[in-house]
Amino acid sequence: MNASAAPGADDGTLLEEARVGASDSLRDLVHAFVRAHPQTDEAYAQIQHHARELIAILDAAPRRDRMALMQAARDSHGGTFPVGIAAGGFNDRAVAGLANPTAVDIKVEPGGEEVVAQVFFRKGFEGPPGRAHGGIVAATFDDVTGFIIGRIGQPAFTGELTVRYVNAVPIETPIEMRARLDGQERRKLFISAEATANGVVVATCKAIYITIDPSVFAAAPDPR
Repeated sequence: MNASAAPGADDGTLLEEARVGASDSLRDLVHAFVRAHPQTDEAYAQIQHHARELIAILDAAPRRDRMALMQAARDSHGGTFPVGIAAGGFNDRAVAGLANPTAVDIKVEPGGEEVVAQVFFRKGFEGPPGRAHGGIVAATFDDVTGFIIGRIGQPAFTGELTVRYVNAVPIETPIEMRARLDGQERRKLFISAEATANGVVVATCKAIYITIDPSVFAAAPDPR
């Protein structure tokens, strides 16, 4: 955070930067806990004690209003939705929110008709030993295919998502997901995607999104 910023000059971005940094640390903590195997009761007691201290700090804070933050971010950027840390409450979303400690590590490459995302499933997302849980793989496909609606500027919600697991989806291994728009029929958007690990396809996805009126969607902006 820039400590030299004048008081009151922050549009919320600096505070969100601090929140994202805290989220990163909490995410590291969660996966470290799943990965580690302390050998004493004292170690677990210390972890529990410190966790409760942090919970008390958070419980004493005002409740976060995601909708208000998202709308404010859009209004402060001339009606367009900012991306990255400046996106405010949108970064709290499940699966891929930068400010959500439970999120998957997902980095979407900018631009292009095809969405390309670099994904990393850490230890906390393990299902069978060494493999990512099928549910989190599906959820990640849902988020990555959702970037298509941002690329084409058409508000929509997920109507159907079908995932085929071709091979084991490994944890702690770089995964690349690619998604593209295959076609449109009235209000239906047909999107397909695949995930590869070390150049091998491990899962595929077909999604149907249902478009909605932008005025209806305006109450819940989605910058993807």
